[in-house]
Amino acid sequence: MSRSRFFTPSEVSSHNTADDLWVSLLGRVLDLSPLAQRHKGDALLLPLLESAGKDISSWFDPDTKDVRCFIDPLTQCRRYYTPRGRFLHVPPPGPRSDWACELSPPWWRDPSYCIGLLSHKTRWIRVINTLTAQEQRLEVCSEETMEEVLARYLTYNSHAHSYTWKHAGVALNMSLTLEENGLRDDDPELDDLRLDHDLFSPGLLLHFNDDLTEA
Repeated sequence: MSRSRFFTPSEVSSHNTADDLWVSLLGRVLDLSPLAQRHKGDALLLPLLESAGKDISSWFDPDTKDVRCFIDPLTQCRRYYTPRGRFLHVPPPGPRSDWACELSPPWWRDPSYCIGLLSHKTRWIRVINTLTAQEQRLEVCSEETMEEVLARYLTYNSHAHSYTWKHAGVALNMSLTLEENGLRDDDPELDDLRLDHDLFSPGLLLHFNDDLTEA
């Protein structure tokens, strides 16, 4: 099976319009753009539009993976927790003749909207091309392998596969993560010492091999 893609919170936050609507939910990243287009103009879409690009895990129970519920102190009835107002696929609080029951799974349980996973911890690295002396700072997911980090870097250098990636003079195993390659995350220690993370981002050196990407 193919491995799920990881996204940084900043990547999710950049998709914050009705035509390009992402949210993160209990560690998953959902692209709700098709849902927004299908229900365009529906008032129940508004809470999702207001939360586009944000994490909405607080709306859901981590155990049941469903919308949080509570007991209404006035009616003693079970109600859904919708802090920004009732949203799509959430039943009304009481019986209504205009409520069409959905036989298909609600959007938060529909796997077709899930495009990947949200990183539990991101890291900043410096990628330094020893051939051109160009340096690029990248925010990457701690769960990503070096091959996946390389895929991010392709935006800045389409021939990145033609380089050997090294740190401290040792070639990195591209099938392993930064941590597995010995580049431990120093952020907790830097926080304790109140040091600027930007000044201590690990540097990865790219050594040119042969431009095989032109072949």
